[in-house]
Amino acid sequence: MSDLNDYLVRSAAAISAMVERDLTGEMEQAASAVVTALSSGKALLIAGNGGSASDAIHIAGELVGRFLKERKAYNVIALPANAAVLTAWGNDYGFDTVFSRQVEAHGAAGGVLLAISTSGNSPSILAAAEQARRMDMTVIGMTGDTGGKLKPLSDILLNVPSTSTPIIQQGHLCLYHHLCEVVEARLSNG
Repeated sequence: MSDLNDYLVRSAAAISAMVERDLTGEMEQAASAVVTALSSGKALLIAGNGGSASDAIHIAGELVGRFLKERKAYNVIALPANAAVLTAWGNDYGFDTVFSRQVEAHGAAGGVLLAISTSGNSPSILAAAEQARRMDMTVIGMTGDTGGKLKPLSDILLNVPSTSTPIIQQGHLCLYHHLCEVVEARLSNG
């Protein structure tokens, strides 16, 4: 176990590594895809497990509610938030397809799936990405360093250069807060 300052130094090093990796181009593509989808009435669907499920709900809260500006609500659905679907479908058919089933229900060509997995290897996230691709949706993968199996299923990959789950999640927070800020600014001014 590390002390607080050591942990903060490791966290800061991961953020610095993200700056060096320079995800500016990928973030621009992600923001453009989300803005285009939402502007045309398509949904942004977000999937994640565990802490990433909480991140999915957090992002939806920022975009359905508000991030920094007073404006209309955006069509954003956090797939982990529907307990009835998760438990009914998971019980009857297995957990690996709880998100792909919801992508089938709520997704459409031109929509976006933000698939969050620190390892990039979560079966339920991979199945959701595969379903989204079958439906001609844009898949934005948000992962750790290598992207895992989600990398080839992603049209856009936002990968944090770390293998530590909590550090990756901290990087994801930076990425999705920036994404929310850009999306909100563009849609509010457009």
